[in-house]
Amino acid sequence: MSLITTPNLRDPDAAYAALLAAHKGLSETESQALNARLVLILMNHLGNGPEFGEALDLARSSR
Repeated sequence: MSLITTPNLRDPDAAYAALLAAHKGLSETESQALNARLVLILMNHLGNGPEFGEALDLARSSR
């Protein structure tokens, strides 16, 4: 299985709005902590397969 890199959200605007809403009212430190927890939760969901390394490479190269 390969990492999905094409648009894959049914409603990207709603997903973005939900992400923004999750950060509403948080300090910068709290917002960064929320992002870190979200990344860890999604990493756990993805597991340690080749997609994990592919996701890291993609994130690193997308600066």
